Amino acid sequence: MIPVGITRDGAFVLEDDDPDKFALDPEHLPEVVDNGTRVRWPDSARSRELTVTDAAGTRSLGEVDVVLPILHGRFGEDGTIQGFLELLDIPYAGAGLLMSAIGMDKNTTKNVLRAAGVPVVPWVTVTRAGLARDRRMWEQRIRALGLPAFVKPARAGSSVGVSRVDAWDELDAALETAFAEDGTVLVEQAVTGRELECGVLEARGGGLPRVSVAGEVVISGRAFYDFAAKYLDAPGIDLVCPAQLRGGELAEMQRIAARAFEAVGGQGLSRVDFFFTGTEFFVNEVNTMPGFTPISMFPKCWIASGMTYSELISEVIDTALDRE
Repeated sequence: MIPVGITRDGAFVLEDDDPDKFALDPEHLPEVVDNGTRVRWPDSARSRELTVTDAAGTRSLGEVDVVLPILHGRFGEDGTIQGFLELLDIPYAGAGLLMSAIGMDKNTTKNVLRAAGVPVVPWVTVTRAGLARDRRMWEQRIRALGLPAFVKPARAGSSVGVSRVDAWDELDAALETAFAEDGTVLVEQAVTGRELECGVLEARGGGLPRVSVAGEVVISGRAFYDFAAKYLDAPGIDLVCPAQLRGGELAEMQRIAARAFEAVGGQGLSRVDFFFTGTEFFVNEVNTMPGFTPISMFPKCWIASGMTYSELISEVIDTALDRE
């Protein structure tokens, strides 16, 4: 395995194999720093050899069988790195270029899902320019959603820039927080119900997408499932897997998850997030590169479905190689 990191300036650097280097620490989040090395990708699709240049010179790292783009956010799961790898004809795990781009953009995802008959939460999409042209009209549309509401950047993952609005005098601040991350922002109607998630894996051998059992995010002390709870194990959130659902409820959730997965492209893997009112399932998000940390729901759901962590990683790699 060749660990490659990407710095904030976009340099590809060779990392060491220390798993503790990128441990999630609330006091100091991990960051890829420029260590002076430069990983060089092939100059054409005729080779899959990686090289690295450092103080000792340039040496080969060997040929790449498959890339695991374990990246979050823009330039990582939005199709950018996927397109780069496709230009080089290098197999990679996870969603393809188009599915990644759709999944990264919450507005596009909702429109695609709605067109496919998948139930989604009512929302309004706004831009700075639109608000400047006719703020009164946009505020009327937003207020029609009712309170509470959630304000989210369209293309920022991991709940970055997300705010819950419980009173309309909080709206402007929430919009500014979201606009700091993206020029397009969603305002969503809040749904009273349970937050459920399940994992989906690409169909193999002509079959149907495989869907895990459901997990539940139980909130008991936070406004919502935010970044700190997802990655820093902050208190007030419990991840329960498997979630307690009746057989018919689980089957319906799995059916909708598979349909949502296929609607956005049906490649690789995803974690499909739901709100469940007790009678209806609403898809909140289709995450095309879900977290794989020990506290992440995606591996938890598959382990609860009878798959080991090692088997899950092998499945993701084998699926990528099958697409060659």
